[in-house]
Formats: sequence, C-alpha cells, structure tokens
Amino acid sequence: MLKKVLTWAGVAFVIYYLATSPDGAANVVSGAVSWLKSAGSSMSQFLNHIKL
Repeated sequence: MLKKVLTWAGVAFVIYYLATSPDGAANVVSGAVSWLKSAGSSMSQFLNHIKL
C-alpha cells in the first residue's frame, strides 16, 4: 500500500514540476537526450572496436 501511495505521489510531483517550471523541465529533457546520445555513441564505438 505504501509503495502505491509513494508511486502516485512521485507521478503527481513530476506533473506539478512540468506544469510549474517548463524551463526546468526542458533542461531535464535536454540533459536526458544528451545522455542518451552519448550512450549511443559510446555503444557504437564499442561495437565498431570489437568488429562484430
């Protein structure tokens, strides 16, 4: 029961954050996309290095 309440509280906080601070939310999304781009680049370098 506590896990369910905490999950819903977390979802509500994220929605509140996105609604009240769009600039901050944009920075978070930009950072996540940048991290994914970096991870993809590193993975491609690794796969090219092992020459599958």
